[in-house]
Amino acid sequence: MDGMNWKTGYRSFYYEGAPEPEDLSLPATETALLCIDVQNYGLAAKATETENARWAPFFQRMRETVIPNLRSLQDSFRDHGIDVVHARIACLLEDGRDRSLSQKMPGWNNLLMPTTSAESQIIPELAPVPGEIVVTKTTDSALTGTNLRLVLTNMGRRNVVVTGIYTDQCVSSTVRSLADESFNVLLIEDCCAAGTDELHRRELEIVNMIYCHVLTSAELVESMGLKASPRP
Repeated sequence: MDGMNWKTGYRSFYYEGAPEPEDLSLPATETALLCIDVQNYGLAAKATETENARWAPFFQRMRETVIPNLRSLQDSFRDHGIDVVHARIACLLEDGRDRSLSQKMPGWNNLLMPTTSAESQIIPELAPVPGEIVVTKTTDSALTGTNLRLVLTNMGRRNVVVTGIYTDQCVSSTVRSLADESFNVLLIEDCCAAGTDELHRRELEIVNMIYCHVLTSAELVESMGLKASPRP
C-alpha cells in the first residue's frame, strides 16, 4: 500500500472508482477495541519441521508486527479509558459437542479446546487486564456465537476497532457480522494476520469499504487523537 492511505488503499474491483470516504469520527465514549483469538494455540510450534517452515512467515509477522502493534494499541486505549474487549475460541464441553459445524470440520479448523485448556488461553503479551470483557465463542464470528452484540449495544459502542487472527477467517467473519448489525467497523491491518501475507491482503481488499474501513494502527491513533503513555 505504498503511497496510499486508508482512504485509497486496499481497493477491490468493486470499489476501484469509488469516492474517498469521509474523515473518521470515533468518539472514545462510542468506540471499543476488539481483540480476536490471539491465543496460545495460534503461536504453538507445529508437529513437523515442514509445517513449522511453512508457517514461519506467519510466526514472524505475529512476533515482529502484530503483537507489538496490538499491545501498543491496547495500552493506548486503556490509557484513554476506552474499552478493550477480547474474544477467544473455546468449547464449553470437554468433548466439544457444543462447537459449531465450522469448528468440527476435518482438518486445520477442527479445534477442540475446552475453556480450561492451555492452548485456549489468550497469549500473555495481549492478555486481558482486570475488568475487561472476554467472550468465549464456539463459532468463527465473535458476534454470532456470543452476547457481544448486546454487550456493545448496552455500552453504547457503535464503533468497533477489530484486530486479531486470522484475517481471512474469524476476523473476517466477525467484521461481516458486525457490519450486518450496523456497527461502524475499523479493521487494523498491522494488528491482524492470516496464514500467508497473500491471504491477508486479499481479505483486506474484499472487506474494505463495504464491511469496514481498513487502517493501520498509526492511522487509527492519529484519527482518534490518542497518545500512548511511555512504557518501562
